[in-house]
Amino acid sequence: MKFVDAAEVHRLLDWPYAIEALRQAHLGGLPQTGRAVLEEPRADGQPNVLISVSAWQPGTALGVKLVASFPGNVAEHALPTVNALYVLFDPETGVPHAVLDGEALIFRKTATDSALGSALLSRPDARTLLMIGAGAIAPYLIGAHRTARPSLDTVLIWNRTVPRAEKLAEQLRQEGVRSHAIADLDEALGVADIVSAATMTETPLIKGALLKPGTHVDLVGAFRPTMREADDDTVRRARLFCDTTDCITRSGELRIPLHAGIITRDKIEGDLFDLCGGKIPGRQSGTDITLYKNGSGGHIDLFVASSLDRRLTGR
Repeated sequence: MKFVDAAEVHRLLDWPYAIEALRQAHLGGLPQTGRAVLEEPRADGQPNVLISVSAWQPGTALGVKLVASFPGNVAEHALPTVNALYVLFDPETGVPHAVLDGEALIFRKTATDSALGSALLSRPDARTLLMIGAGAIAPYLIGAHRTARPSLDTVLIWNRTVPRAEKLAEQLRQEGVRSHAIADLDEALGVADIVSAATMTETPLIKGALLKPGTHVDLVGAFRPTMREADDDTVRRARLFCDTTDCITRSGELRIPLHAGIITRDKIEGDLFDLCGGKIPGRQSGTDITLYKNGSGGHIDLFVASSLDRRLTGR
């Protein structure tokens, strides 16, 4: 059985390969998926959590993501809060044949998901990317978006703590990317061609009234029913898409405005299977405001992990 470390995961899943592999995977059907969560209570109210996310495409791919989140690790043990593995099994025999670094895979598949959405929905001449949030996933989202839209020549970064945005902007400048940490989010929303948000906010940061015509909005961070990154005006103005429709119930991004009657279910035009398969149109004009909810379900993990495995083994 092979172990694929983080460096090898990143090498094998370079952006052009990963984006095209994910597009091809969506020409097929949706794998069967399952999710299980175990918790151990802690005195501070933040439980230790073990999450298992499995996916199975009979005869093609079989895998499971294992994620352990222990909030006390940093303070108590000087260890990361989240640790993860991805295990691939032979779909014909059930024999495990590869273990992948889970954190690296999560970064790659999440950013690839957003980049594919952008390739299908953002303007081909987009020049300015606004990154909201400067956490660990942000550099990967920026790299993937810049691959999907090579026309992007400026990156603006906003974060609640300015020094973190400044650090990421400097890192990008050292890589030759024109980037700036910005303090005025509202002003940046009015000039960005692509807005990518990766936060855990429950108070929307993206104000739809400020978006210029033609903007593409990529929403990554809101993974709980109480979380939202974009406000009611955004969902009213935008054409709405998602990677899979099951994220509508898991994330507050679309769930909250649906329950409030701000939008109806038919406002959500479709998902990646519909877009990649040509069942629905993507961007139709230069003035469309498009919104893509990246829910990163277990099938995306499987698609990306199995594409890595094919490249590794040459199958």
